[in-house]
Amino acid sequence: MTATRRLTISQARRAALAAQGFHRERPAGQVDRRHLRRAFDDMGIIQIDSVNVLVRSQELPLFARLGPHDRTLIPSATSAGDIFEYWVHEASHVPASQHRLLRWRMSQPHAWKGVNRIANEHPGLVKRVLSAIGESGPITAGELSPRTSPKTDWWDWDAAKAALEFLFWKGEVAATRRATDFARLYDLPEQVLPAAALQAETPDESVAREELIRQAARHLGVGTIHDIADYHRQRITDVKPHLENLVRTGDLVAVTVEGWQQPGYSSRDLYIPRAVHARAFLSPFDPVVWFRDRDERLFDFTYRIEIYTPAAKRRYGYYVLPFLLGDRIVGRFDLKADRARQVLLVQASWVEDSDDMPARRLEIASEAIEELETMCAWLGLHQIEIVERGSLAKEMRTVSG
Repeated sequence: MTATRRLTISQARRAALAAQGFHRERPAGQVDRRHLRRAFDDMGIIQIDSVNVLVRSQELPLFARLGPHDRTLIPSATSAGDIFEYWVHEASHVPASQHRLLRWRMSQPHAWKGVNRIANEHPGLVKRVLSAIGESGPITAGELSPRTSPKTDWWDWDAAKAALEFLFWKGEVAATRRATDFARLYDLPEQVLPAAALQAETPDESVAREELIRQAARHLGVGTIHDIADYHRQRITDVKPHLENLVRTGDLVAVTVEGWQQPGYSSRDLYIPRAVHARAFLSPFDPVVWFRDRDERLFDFTYRIEIYTPAAKRRYGYYVLPFLLGDRIVGRFDLKADRARQVLLVQASWVEDSDDMPARRLEIASEAIEELETMCAWLGLHQIEIVERGSLAKEMRTVSG
């Protein structure tokens, strides 16, 4: 394939951030479901994670793009049938209109062999679980089958939970989240998704895959085949022939990006703003940074989640958020909401080691403090407390007074 366009790394960054909605200013007034739909149009997916040390991760991509908003925005959209949960890029919220494009995945075996085993060896149990949901309505795994025996090798799930997970993967049940503890509430699809989404015609697998590839390229701005495959967690071998076909038809354009060893791909109408004036703390699961190899190619940013790293071996902290300023990731901050004390705790503050960063330390600290003040108010906390740890901590404490 002959590349039809060449991009500098700066152009690639700006294109990637614009594709994710960071070229726009945040809404000046009240944020509502129209803004949520626009955010989903930019991202396509919001990954779900249960870690709540700061705020549940799925709330952070909206805050990064929309600023302070009613924290019931996602649950309200789920209740209205605008979005639903499914395994896309891990567990994810996706627009209900995407249901038809994911049915090929629902027809495949579950990614986890233990779940398939329970379905193959105990089909009667699967049927009984489905019947119980139909008769009882929304139910959690714990309510369906309280554990009375020691845990086995079902990923700490009992057989009923495995059956539920199989039905969820197959699309025979859908799920919402309970507000009190974030537990999945399983229900029949027609109770969760609108009829229009469930009745939409099912495309052939090849058609659905190509549409997802087009969407991934649009959400990424520019990306390699690995970036595109990762977005909806498709295998490279499945993506490759479809990607080549989309380039042949002109739906996608092959590009070269400065410093990238692999070819990139973009939509025909790739938008590259002259500048991006973003300022945001990014969730570890934000689409901008969720693929670590891409972080290094696009931002020269090496990023690993250290939640499961023993404390003594952590380099940066427990729950570290990259700090985006303009079109660069300029720092990383270990944040925690100390709800008992009503404090937003900055447990560590780090500036990146790029050549121009030392001269910008006070600027970066000042921008970070302003963003933290906005976040603090949004979370209903009363003050910010900065621990003197990290290469930017001194400037952070100076700026905060």
